[in-house]
Amino acid sequence: MKLFEYVRRGAWPEVVGYGLFVTLLAAGYYYNITFVQLGLIDLGTRLVGLPATTVSAWMGALALVTFAAAVGFGILMDRRGWSRELRTKLRALFAVLCVQFVLTMAAPHVRDPAAFGAWIVAASVSMGVGFPVTFSLTIDFVPVRDRGYVAAAATAVAYFAGNVYPLEWSIGAFSRVMAVAMVPGLVVLGALALRDLGFVDAVADNHREFGVGRFCRPDTVQLRSFAFLGPLALMFGVFFVDSLGFLRIVETPALVRSAWQSPDFSVHLLIGAVHVVGAVAAGVLYTNFDRNWLFAWVFGLFALTHLLYTFDLRLASAVPGLAGGAPPLVNPIFYALTVSFYTTLNFALWPDLSTPATIGTHSAVGVGFAGFLSTFLSTAVALYFEHAEVTLISHLSLVNALALLLFVALGLSLYGRAVYRHARAGPVTTGRAERGAHDDAPGGEP
Repeated sequence: MKLFEYVRRGAWPEVVGYGLFVTLLAAGYYYNITFVQLGLIDLGTRLVGLPATTVSAWMGALALVTFAAAVGFGILMDRRGWSRELRTKLRALFAVLCVQFVLTMAAPHVRDPAAFGAWIVAASVSMGVGFPVTFSLTIDFVPVRDRGYVAAAATAVAYFAGNVYPLEWSIGAFSRVMAVAMVPGLVVLGALALRDLGFVDAVADNHREFGVGRFCRPDTVQLRSFAFLGPLALMFGVFFVDSLGFLRIVETPALVRSAWQSPDFSVHLLIGAVHVVGAVAAGVLYTNFDRNWLFAWVFGLFALTHLLYTFDLRLASAVPGLAGGAPPLVNPIFYALTVSFYTTLNFALWPDLSTPATIGTHSAVGVGFAGFLSTFLSTAVALYFEHAEVTLISHLSLVNALALLLFVALGLSLYGRAVYRHARAGPVTTGRAERGAHDDAPGGEP
């Protein structure tokens, strides 16, 4: 790792940059997976008193506004050159954190639908601005060689904290935790953004060395090229499969109370530890293999996870005597492992498909489209299934089939690409064999 080289040289600004970036990325993701995804449902249904379908519609509006704000601000960053200006990005992120701190403190006091809608819009805009700004900090703090490991560290921290604390899924509990965590963040980020600190000047030009992503060598990746649209479509599929399955699981008390809402703290600790193991494994795989293999791992793990869930349900239906105890923990364990795999990939992928001139737009489109719009669409499908009274086993079987289909399709496309390359290469010569080996090296173009 490049980090060890910096430690040996005593390059402490670069070392501190690793820690700062992991903290910012993990904190931002923790905010999204707890406060936004889980807290808003509690706020809308319990405190405001809206029907679940209305809250889901507002969640869809949140996804659309966030996507629009992210793309708009990402394009603005690239056109104005802000993607290369570290101090400008820190000031933008400080402004986002100030807005989110106020919104976090105000959330438990929202009681009417109009205020709930206004809160959603304000939160969406702040998150939309925050995504391209946060991801673009990669080119200032993280060398290309270490991005898989740094993404793994942020994933591990976010999910371990998200599973261990808080245990209660309520807007009040999430608000208290986030407000306490944001105070030191406001102080540190405010100092970096508004004060003339030497640390910022020391790392401000790192984008010249760190800026060109792993998959932009030797040729840069364009937004409308297959090299970008292919991973975008695959990541859209990953988020869609995850949300479609998890939305039904969390609505099933027997499944969620034996895992993510278990009263037993050791269960939370176990799931958090699995997330850490999965993130570390994904970081190693991302660094040493092509990204397509990691996508194949993710789809394969999702298929296996939902196969386990449906197998357990079929067994309980066929032999009711075996269904007396709680659902097995192996199911959420595999789910946690899979989620850590794709989150690590998501953190590292978009900066590695970018340069300092494109990272604002690429990260905004990648996170906004593949993450938020995919989640919005899967939420709509899940609601349709609920109104159509689709059974739990049918719902999870469909998710399992979709994950398996994507896994097989990706495998066939990789095989077809290899056959096409060999067919174009013609008779093998020494020089062509060497070039072919280079093309298949980890990190090569898709």
